[in-house]
Amino acid sequence: MKLTANYLESHNFYKNILENCDEGVNVADSRGTLVYVNRTSAEYCNSSQGEMIGRPIEEFYPSAMMLDVMETRQAIYNRHIHFIGKKLYMCSSFPIFENDEFLGAFSIFRDVREIEELNQQVKILQQKLHLDSLEDNVENLIGFQYGGTLNHIYRKARRTVGSLGGPRHSIITGESGTGKTMLANLIYQYAKTVGVIDAKAPFIEINCAQFSNPDIAAMEIFGSEEGAYTGSKTKKGLFEQASGGILFLDEAHALDHYQNMLLKAIESGQIRRIGGNRPLPINVIIIAASTRKLEDVFMPELYQRLAQYEMHLPSLKERSREEKEYLLRHFIRKYEDTVQAIHQIQCRISLTEAAKEALLNAEYPRNVRQFRDVINFSIDAASPLLEDIGERKNLEVLVSLEDIPFEISGQGETNPASETSPNAASPARPGLFGEVALQVLKLASDGLGPRKISRILAGQGIDLPYYKIAYFLKNNHTDR
Repeated sequence: MKLTANYLESHNFYKNILENCDEGVNVADSRGTLVYVNRTSAEYCNSSQGEMIGRPIEEFYPSAMMLDVMETRQAIYNRHIHFIGKKLYMCSSFPIFENDEFLGAFSIFRDVREIEELNQQVKILQQKLHLDSLEDNVENLIGFQYGGTLNHIYRKARRTVGSLGGPRHSIITGESGTGKTMLANLIYQYAKTVGVIDAKAPFIEINCAQFSNPDIAAMEIFGSEEGAYTGSKTKKGLFEQASGGILFLDEAHALDHYQNMLLKAIESGQIRRIGGNRPLPINVIIIAASTRKLEDVFMPELYQRLAQYEMHLPSLKERSREEKEYLLRHFIRKYEDTVQAIHQIQCRISLTEAAKEALLNAEYPRNVRQFRDVINFSIDAASPLLEDIGERKNLEVLVSLEDIPFEISGQGETNPASETSPNAASPARPGLFGEVALQVLKLASDGLGPRKISRILAGQGIDLPYYKIAYFLKNNHTDR
């Protein structure tokens, strides 16, 4: 027997198909009375097909698009409609005519909450990546400005690869978060600009301190041959991967007793994989970075070969107020640009004078990176939630002192800063918060979350929003 259209119709296959599809289907007569609903539609409104048929559609779907079609007798395609609670449907509805007589309408719809939630999560991830990403113009994040305190470092960084006798290996030192990786990227980009390396040359980065064992770090950097150790396979090292470009060794002091291999690679232009005997030629510019003084850690010969250009990045507290203000404006602009790029919302951010003073005067042990994160967190706290913005495409955000994490703004100290006295926003030392901080840590160790801790403190007359407690606990955990 052949499967034909007549066979499908005579055997009620069309109804079977509608009953088993994931989309909801409703059919109503010209008065809006339901004459057919499929199983999915009945499940959406927690009812049964028998209960729904013969009753007005608005009893089950108060915002039914079909009601609009009844009035206009025009089809509507792919419109989002809200139903009960948080349900969200994508719906299309069509009029039914026979011989120019309007008989009714039908709708096909599906629940798109999960898709919308997934899209929102993707947007949030995109926003975080955008805010935390490396700058297209890396001078912005480090704060290089002609005439600024870092201008000499900017010039030296370019000379490492742009001088007539170059390119040279170099060393970058500075506290965590001062911008060592950014400076290495600046050197890389400049080297491509002046043609010292090819436009497609690699920039290979490794944090040598990420490995608990220096032997593992050495195998990552120099590669390994099969049989070098139990279960080992032939593997290219980062030197080979960086050939023709730049190899950035962050926290290079962790190389420990493999300094000899690094020195031989620099002097000979060749490496040997761990467990191998065959020399492999390499052509790599090395940038070594560390939070330590490498002169005290490296072999004298190795230090001498790398330190032809040594650059030290000052901590944020050593920077001028003018540069801090520049960075503050930069991070605010980047937040605004991110909101525009991800959500198509024009966001204008401003700070009260007290909030500005608190941000500029606070101490940041993790330097520019922490400064950026605190600014982003404060703007987050001052901004409405996405679900509260609705269809607005313009947004004004005012960051006040209460939006700044309390260990930065001074809240929880004996003399907290206030909006009425901007100069009171004295720098708080992250990690020293008195009895309030001890109580927060104690409650957290008892298994209580930020919201419960906030309520307990409120009962004691201490006003600490839960998000500031969450920020403090996150950073305190990181510091440990």
